[in-house]
Amino acid sequence: MPTLANNRKALHNYSIEDSIEAGLVLLGHEVKSIRNGQASLDGAFVSVRGGEAWLKNAYIGKYKQASNLEGHNESRERKLLLNKKELLQLENQTKEKGLTLVPLQLYTAKHNIKLKIGLARGKKRFDKRETIKKKEMKRKLDRTIRTRVK
Repeated sequence: MPTLANNRKALHNYSIEDSIEAGLVLLGHEVKSIRNGQASLDGAFVSVRGGEAWLKNAYIGKYKQASNLEGHNESRERKLLLNKKELLQLENQTKEKGLTLVPLQLYTAKHNIKLKIGLARGKKRFDKRETIKKKEMKRKLDRTIRTRVK
């Protein structure tokens, strides 16, 4: 399960409550481009409308070896493949105040490209500071343990 793209900002700006795996409807040259590492999930989000889920604002660059891609839009909407039950569940949960759907990770599962979606709640500024403090304390503790073991 090699990771092709991560959304590191999402983990900083949101607290992830639940995650789900979804397939993507992509064009052939987009698949090749993603596997070459020309994909970014920064600023991307997922919306559910009309019984379908859509990935918006995700960047997938042009495949360099493709010949005729004049009209290619790197940030176009891409349909997500989910079960009807999952779609209804996500739609109901996003109607709840403060919850949103955020793409977390783009990876391969066997020969398919999958997207990990997180049901997230936005963090306030003090929550972000708290998270940073905890990470620094853990890092400091790990350093002291490492130096004492040697």
